[in-house]
Amino acid sequence: MIRFRPASERGQADHGWLQARHAFSFAQYHDPDWMGWRGLRVMNEDRIAASSGFPSHPHREMEIITVVLSGAIAHEDSMGNSGILTSKDVQTMSAGRGIIHSESNPYPEELHLYQIWIEPAKHGVTPRYDQKSFDPLDRTGRWQLLVSEDGESGSLTITQDARIYRRLQTPSTLENSISQGRGHWIQVISGAIQLDGVTLASGDGAAIDEVDSYRMDVVEESDLLLFDLP
Repeated sequence: MIRFRPASERGQADHGWLQARHAFSFAQYHDPDWMGWRGLRVMNEDRIAASSGFPSHPHREMEIITVVLSGAIAHEDSMGNSGILTSKDVQTMSAGRGIIHSESNPYPEELHLYQIWIEPAKHGVTPRYDQKSFDPLDRTGRWQLLVSEDGESGSLTITQDARIYRRLQTPSTLENSISQGRGHWIQVISGAIQLDGVTLASGDGAAIDEVDSYRMDVVEESDLLLFDLP
């Protein structure tokens, strides 16, 4: 079964300094049909203006993943972590029992990112933070594992049996398999693909489950995220 989530139907928030698009209900945006999907709770595409950002704020009991697409973000948190993430970087944060952090764009260019929340497999874990650079060449024509539960292939870890992959792909046909009881979410960062005869372009998403495999036709050069979820 495939459920499509067109970019045009996502929730929108215009804060001036922040332009946000919400695939699922978030903050003041509420859609009872899209409260999340499986363990995927938040899929926000944010554009943050220069010299602005999120001041210190708390999180609890959520696995938070940030994928920077362009620009750079400065992170600081209550555990003493700080760092700069650029377009090669991914950040993971297990909020667990509670963490306070800030994220800002202190640079003259706009910051473009995806922020993703995944529900944890267990609550009350000790908060932790990590970030890592991933070589785009390692996702050209293949699925590059960014995030997993066990850190396989040098991926960042989260407290959930979920995997996040990224791929840069020229036009071709891909066959993806899904393990029993699991589901895939495809998010198109850029480019265009076809699923079941439906074209998905930048910002579009699709939820796929209750099948053993599916075909994805990449119709133009594309940058893709794949979520393998319990």
